Amino acid sequence: MLIKIYGSSIFGVSAQTITIEVNIDTGGVGYHLVGLPDNAIKESSYRISAALKNVGYKIPGKKITINMAPADLRKEGAAYDLSIAIGILIASDQIMGENVQDYIIMGELSLDGSLQPIKGVLPIAIQAREEGFKGIILPKQNTREAAIVNNLDVYGVENIKEVIDFFNEGKPLEKFVLDTRKEFQDKINSFPFDFSEVKGQETAKRAMEVAAAGGHNIILIGPPGSGKTMLAKRVPSILPPLTLKEALETTKIHSVAGKMGTETSLMTVRPFRSPHHTISDVALVGGGSYPQPGEISLAHNGVLFLDEMPEFKRTVLEVMRQPLEDREVTISRAKFTINYPSSFMLVASMNPSPSGYFPDDPNNTSSSFEMQRYMNKLSGPLLDRIDIHVEVQKVEFEQLAEKRKGEKSEDIRKRVLIAREIQNERYKDLSISYNAQIGSRELEKFCELDESCFSLIKTAMEKLNLSARAYDRILKVARTIADLEEAENIQSHHISEAIQYRSLDREFWNV
Repeated sequence: MLIKIYGSSIFGVSAQTITIEVNIDTGGVGYHLVGLPDNAIKESSYRISAALKNVGYKIPGKKITINMAPADLRKEGAAYDLSIAIGILIASDQIMGENVQDYIIMGELSLDGSLQPIKGVLPIAIQAREEGFKGIILPKQNTREAAIVNNLDVYGVENIKEVIDFFNEGKPLEKFVLDTRKEFQDKINSFPFDFSEVKGQETAKRAMEVAAAGGHNIILIGPPGSGKTMLAKRVPSILPPLTLKEALETTKIHSVAGKMGTETSLMTVRPFRSPHHTISDVALVGGGSYPQPGEISLAHNGVLFLDEMPEFKRTVLEVMRQPLEDREVTISRAKFTINYPSSFMLVASMNPSPSGYFPDDPNNTSSSFEMQRYMNKLSGPLLDRIDIHVEVQKVEFEQLAEKRKGEKSEDIRKRVLIAREIQNERYKDLSISYNAQIGSRELEKFCELDESCFSLIKTAMEKLNLSARAYDRILKVARTIADLEEAENIQSHHISEAIQYRSLDREFWNV
């Protein structure tokens, strides 16, 4: 007897329906699995055999042929255990299964018949709804994630026996229902950190506000213990809240990577990723034999924080150049190409020298050669994509001991939101959303300078030895500062403040 069961395979951040054909023949004995399965799927026969035996059923001693179509698409993972097991039971007439083709069935089996959670549930549920399936049956731990998708019945099960009884005896499964919009709104303003906890560092906090308002990449330069990491961790609390569309995009990536918790249904706050400096190229941008999203994709619609940026391998930093520009990563293999979105705000930090205290190093331990080698770890093209360089000074004791709280993230966020609304209105007919995305053509139109502004920036370029690449960055940042003040045109004090945020372009650093 031949029976068809439906599962799903993850491809990038999307899913593709897999037809699992189970045929049982009386002519011989054997278990044949075809359709490019990986080792985890090939080993499923042992898990299925033990699980069925422990719930009162068995794999028949006949010739069993299982085909996973389309046969030229590689399948991986143990998530097909449940669908293959149900297919074998129906094909061998051990249970009924008249309406089994109405459902996507996925789950990893334990030897006692219980189910383990799987990865990529959200894109699987979205694909199931698009293809008109009535519902999806999956491990109970994954139900909150799948229930985000409306117009699809989601059934969470703890043991294969529940699925058997559902098809064989019509015993109903409990349908999980989730109010997605309520879930989203309840947690949209939930942050573990707040800027009011930061003592001093008013200049750095102002730079963070400007960066958040314009979507600018930023690098913090300061001695150890000055609060660079503390500032960076609070950036998500002042960024505009995720829209429901952005939340779904972000959740899909984290779902595919298996980073969603069992109590989490939807990413409600912007992600903050902080990889260690020993990270490899592939782990940062994504890829591998079986491609997975990297850290820059997990930071999509959020913040990627690179602590002590010069300590990262140069090759790792350089592979970020193209994603920073295109806001997506393309992973190419011989037989396929996968695109992962990677639109993130880069926040980096670094010590001013190998010793950490230049130019205030009392022992003067950093020679000019060591300084040059240290700064050369950050290439010009990479720095070209970082709009704001801000120096973070050591916090004095009086500021640390002060009991008065600083400005709350909520208040800063209100100003950021106003600036973003101005930008959305300005660029509504273009393919850009905020000031950091302005190209050379748009600069002339949206960043016009009067005579005093032009004279000021010319003087700065000559006197402070600013590099040529600093010019465009100063204009972009000045446009954002003007938006924060709700000013229609860039004024000279906006240019002055923007010039302050170009520390690494000054001759001071080029020792």
